[in-house]
Amino acid sequence: MLDIRSLSRRFGAVTAVDRVTLAVPAGQMVGIIGRSGAGKSTLLRMINRLTEPSEGRIFYAGREVTALSGKALRDWRTDCAMIFQQFNLVQRLDVLTNVLIGRLNHRPGPFGTLSSLFKRFTAAERAMALEALARLDLADQALQRADTLSGGQQQRVAIARAMLQEPKILLADEPIASLDPRNSRVVMDALRMVNRQDGITVLCNLHHLDTARAYCDRIVAMQSGRVVFDGPPEELTPSRVQEIYGVSEEEFEEQAAAEAPLRRAAAAA
Repeated sequence: MLDIRSLSRRFGAVTAVDRVTLAVPAGQMVGIIGRSGAGKSTLLRMINRLTEPSEGRIFYAGREVTALSGKALRDWRTDCAMIFQQFNLVQRLDVLTNVLIGRLNHRPGPFGTLSSLFKRFTAAERAMALEALARLDLADQALQRADTLSGGQQQRVAIARAMLQEPKILLADEPIASLDPRNSRVVMDALRMVNRQDGITVLCNLHHLDTARAYCDRIVAMQSGRVVFDGPPEELTPSRVQEIYGVSEEEFEEQAAAEAPLRRAAAAA
């Protein structure tokens, strides 16, 4: 169980996340929706401890995540893998090596890191990486440079890399915001496969309501840093969207599409 209690984050006078409380059972796939600036990315980054909360606490399986430091914090980031809109791959390296980077935190001390950078991976680790790529229909691309792949393929490589961390939770921060509809479906299918087959809890930031309804067990809607809806997909009806956001579902989608170039530019900066 991931237990988030009254979590807030302020940047100067701006409150990005405002007293958010959520309990996420193990194995659930949660879609977090909202306009740009709603606080979705900041919330995920606080769960992973890439951003420190201003207030509140996070617990996982009874352990306080917000109190972790040093090796315990590094171990948490291994257990709580994260993928990003812009993939964060090492473009000059081949796909297989990018995936194997997911094993870094499983190696003790600085020599483990150095050996990984020099591609001194074990046969078992290479087999794990190839299996992950095969599951995501990327085995044929294992020896290609990452920068030769399409955006959808690169995002699936990022998912495979996360799988090699052997995480308990996967945080996906707008994983399809830079992709066309076909590649978006392929990436969301991959996330749902990891969730269903491996039992990994998935929290996924999304802008498209139909995608959240189609793939997620539960939808959390945010507005101005606060949770304004939390329930099953079928309860997020067009009338409920109108009530929450003050616009029709069609207008919500149009606004998300108009904001997409800005999100891509911000992520690339």
